[in-house]
Amino acid sequence: MVMKKFKIIFLLLIFGIITLTLVISCKTPQAILDKSGAQLWGENCARCHNTPSPAAYSDDQWDIIAAHMKVKAGLTDKEIKKITTFLKSAN
Repeated sequence: MVMKKFKIIFLLLIFGIITLTLVISCKTPQAILDKSGAQLWGENCARCHNTPSPAAYSDDQWDIIAAHMKVKAGLTDKEIKKITTFLKSAN
């Protein structure tokens, strides 16, 4: 009986730790939230390739590029929204 209670408490503790870890890892760090779209664009896009002028593509083209790069660069929805808003402001 005591061993069964111990197992239940242990499993609940493990479940709680895993849940807390997942919740914490899903939060976007404040440093990223404070950055502008221009900063995020410069930091994330330029690290892998030459960045084109924001006026080089239409708004629709930036949306397609952003969807591709969100996955490839591991960017969050908030980061992509800021970056595309910045890029589209040139059009």
